[in-house]
Amino acid sequence: MFLKKRSFVAAAILALAAFGTNSNPSFAQDDKVVAKVNGNTITEADMRFANAEIGAQLGDIPENVKRRALAEYLIDNALFAEAAIAAKIAANPAFEEQMQYVRRRLLRELYFEKQLRGAISEADAKKIYDQRVSQLKSENEVAARHILVDNEEKAKEILAKIKAGGDFAALAKENSTDTGTKEQGGFLGYFGRGQMVPEFEKAAFTMIKGQVSEPVKTKFGWHIIKLEDRRRKPPPSFDEVKETILNSLAVLKAQEVVGALRKKADVEYVDDDIKKQVEEQEKKKAAEAKTKPTESGAAPKQ
Repeated sequence: MFLKKRSFVAAAILALAAFGTNSNPSFAQDDKVVAKVNGNTITEADMRFANAEIGAQLGDIPENVKRRALAEYLIDNALFAEAAIAAKIAANPAFEEQMQYVRRRLLRELYFEKQLRGAISEADAKKIYDQRVSQLKSENEVAARHILVDNEEKAKEILAKIKAGGDFAALAKENSTDTGTKEQGGFLGYFGRGQMVPEFEKAAFTMIKGQVSEPVKTKFGWHIIKLEDRRRKPPPSFDEVKETILNSLAVLKAQEVVGALRKKADVEYVDDDIKKQVEEQEKKKAAEAKTKPTESGAAPKQ
């Protein structure tokens, strides 16, 4: 079983509290030696692998501190590995079985990244993006502020101040019970239909820009609403969704490739239960294919 990584990370970070460091925070791109453990080297390549593995766990710390933490993690790894070798753990058949599994998994991931993901360009993703954006239905959005209070009397009192020239945002900061928006002057940002409770939505979407509503009751209390703006909801930018599209295209490509590989491969299910499930699935597929209409609309001949 693998040791939990967080303990190494926590120890490395705690150790840094006792040391100052002014090292270069950037990760070098060559494979120069970073440290040596009993004569065995830890390189920049090792640092990059460690960063990919545990970098996110280190949180938002300065890059130079992060670099030191990764080095300490790798030193601990090397020492534990040496201890495992001394304990003859590598001679255990279970170790070799796990190594074979890890090797296959790593080869799969590298093949995915280099042969599949690497073969898909941003132009491919942009084409899909443009296609989907052109198919999006136009939706209206509104931007609004609100002041939320517990009772109608208080709401009417604040509304009277607004009508007398009071500043809506200032009154929201002073009176609103909505702690999530009061410091922003009650600003809720843009929202579309279905995002607010029905009573609030109905009022907001029937108002004109700059209008202040009469008190509106919802399950949260009494609201005074000011409509700040109306607009057509813009689609997400390409940069916002690029990675998602690239990953989706890579997955589709992987399904296509593995389907072709399976057709060429000699796959034998030896486990009786798994074999039975596969056979039943194949029978179901064959039955569905017989009843599936052809392009002409007619069912295939029996």
